[in-house]
Amino acid sequence: MPGGWVRGGPPQVWLLRIADHAPEPPEVYERILDAGERARVTAFFRDLHRERYTAAHLGLRRLLGAYLGTAPADVALMREPCPGCGKPHGRPAVAGAPLHFNLSHAGDLALFAFADTPVGADVEEEQSAEVVAEVARMLHPDETAEIGALPGPDRAAAFARCWTRKEAYLKGTGTGLSESPAVTYVGSGAAPTSPAGWTLTDVSAGAGHAAAIAVATA
Repeated sequence: MPGGWVRGGPPQVWLLRIADHAPEPPEVYERILDAGERARVTAFFRDLHRERYTAAHLGLRRLLGAYLGTAPADVALMREPCPGCGKPHGRPAVAGAPLHFNLSHAGDLALFAFADTPVGADVEEEQSAEVVAEVARMLHPDETAEIGALPGPDRAAAFARCWTRKEAYLKGTGTGLSESPAVTYVGSGAAPTSPAGWTLTDVSAGAGHAAAIAVATA
């Protein structure tokens, strides 16, 4: 676990491989997770999905607790107002704390990002050729053209890079996919193109995955 959060330092990124850790007994998450999180746990039909959600959210609370110097169960999670409609389903936040964070999980991986300024994170598994062909049409026109110009075997990785950058940025702004993925260009190549006011960084997540974080520059 990390020490206390040091303001002014670089963003901190953690990647959890859930399969490397044994599932924790119910008494642990019942003690640490809040009522909303516990309701999500009990709503899952499959044990695998329940275990992955529980591991990701326990990991988040333990990291936040370590950074903020408080018990994981005492971390008061909330949602900021949505920039579009003002309802409380914007960025996740810790009530009364200056530390910004974001969580994403896909399959066996959970990605955590922490920063002094608003931050978004996304991790995804590479998709089938059929999914890429369908969803790539929703991207910025230049991104759609970039991916379409690649040889077929290279398109899944390029699409995953582009999608995680876009999701990280939109999660960081708090708008999510209420903003069309066609609006902001982030690129599908080896290096991201950062939107104004943000820094995009790819995160290594292993074969068959892509991940990225977006951090507000001010």
